[in-house]
Amino acid sequence: QVQLVESGGGLVQAGGSLRLSCVVSGRNFSAITIGWFRQRPGNERGFIGTNSWNGRSQLYIDDVKGRFTISRDNARNTGYLQMNNLKPGDTAAYYCAASGLALALREHQYDYWGQGTQVTVSS
Repeated sequence: QVQLVESGGGLVQAGGSLRLSCVVSGRNFSAITIGWFRQRPGNERGFIGTNSWNGRSQLYIDDVKGRFTISRDNARNTGYLQMNNLKPGDTAAYYCAASGLALALREHQYDYWGQGTQVTVSS
């Protein structure tokens, strides 16, 4: 059974940083693509970015480019979302997801999901 467990969310002031972790079990981590999504209050869940299975391809939405970085440590079966210069508009529940595709940009392309972790940015 594939499981994704996220951690690292919390309350931070605007301009601050957080690093989210996503530990994957039950699947060969080096063969999966990790994606990150978020659901802001009153909105649907949306794609933030992804890091391909080999770590060579990263894609981000414009809103987080230059502020967020997605990385992975295959030895630890863990994906990371480093978030810098956080803004109140980044307040959301953040989710990691796993896909067997080489690169996945859409929610339906992901097979497994974490439980989500809340990030709240105060002004």
